[in-house]
Amino acid sequence: MKSALHRRLSAPSRAAVAALSFASALVAHAETTLYVANVGGSNEQVYRQKIIPAFEKAHNVKIVYVAGNSSDTLAKLQAQKGHQQINVAVMDDGPMYQAMQLNLCAKLDDAPVMKDVYPLAKLGPTSIGVGMVATGIGYNEEAFRKAGLPPPDSWKALTDSRIKGKIGVPPITNTYGLHTLVMLARLSGGGEKNIDPGFAEMTKAVAPNVLSWAPTPGEMDGQMQAGDVILAPYGSGRAVALQNTGFPLKFVYPKEGAVALQVAACVIAENAQPQLSQQFVQYLLSPEVQAAQAQGIGLGPVNKTVKLAPDIAARVPYGPEQISKLTAMDWATINQHRTEWTERWNRSVER
Repeated sequence: MKSALHRRLSAPSRAAVAALSFASALVAHAETTLYVANVGGSNEQVYRQKIIPAFEKAHNVKIVYVAGNSSDTLAKLQAQKGHQQINVAVMDDGPMYQAMQLNLCAKLDDAPVMKDVYPLAKLGPTSIGVGMVATGIGYNEEAFRKAGLPPPDSWKALTDSRIKGKIGVPPITNTYGLHTLVMLARLSGGGEKNIDPGFAEMTKAVAPNVLSWAPTPGEMDGQMQAGDVILAPYGSGRAVALQNTGFPLKFVYPKEGAVALQVAACVIAENAQPQLSQQFVQYLLSPEVQAAQAQGIGLGPVNKTVKLAPDIAARVPYGPEQISKLTAMDWATINQHRTEWTERWNRSVER
């Protein structure tokens, strides 16, 4: 009788143990999931196909790619502060500096790969550039040739009355537009700490030439392809994407300097996977990932040991000489005044 009772109880007990083991496995699996926030589109495709699988295999971890632009990611991090769901964030340098100022990023561990990174990419103790593009001038080479116009070589090309009604400029809410405003200010004796000359130049000399204030890179690409716009501030990465379609877009590093727009990564403070997060950021700096980003999404390598094929190297910021010609923005000042500048832009520039 006792044996029968034992047998009757042992079956459910075994089931309970099995259920508990299964639940424990689910918890263990959940603990090895890494949430990485980054932009979508072609960037996401390259990460899913060329970058993420090797890390997942090496560390026995599942990576969930959280797609969204940099502003969206920053907003999520602020909303989730204290109970972060994202482990690693990859954002443009402007929003990343804001994240750093808001103490959303953890201090990065030192690692051998850090010694191979250009100083320009070291944003601070809590964030590091993992790739860069340059903001310069993109123009329709074929349209310029047909019009008998010389190739542009300066930010001042935006003030050229010969191409009035054929110029596009992104708004200040777009990083390319913001870079343009600051560079025009610098050319006129101002800069981030004195933006008035930039607004004066934009309002009086540039705005009369502008056909379109296209807010997204996709819209600017469309207007370029339609022939409505033949010159605009462009990122080198966006230029590569348009060139890949066969369009005759030429990207120029202006003689006054192209602006370094860095894509930066940080380990989110107080997240559930601090060690894996650190390892993933270090992995993004490896020569293999740096080369994959350059080839797939036009990001110039920040790791100075990376070797690129000549055709790829020609399309991204690459090598000490070219990197040294890039100029950086004072994001601490910009972020302090950006709301005020945006309101001023809406009142005086895009009227």
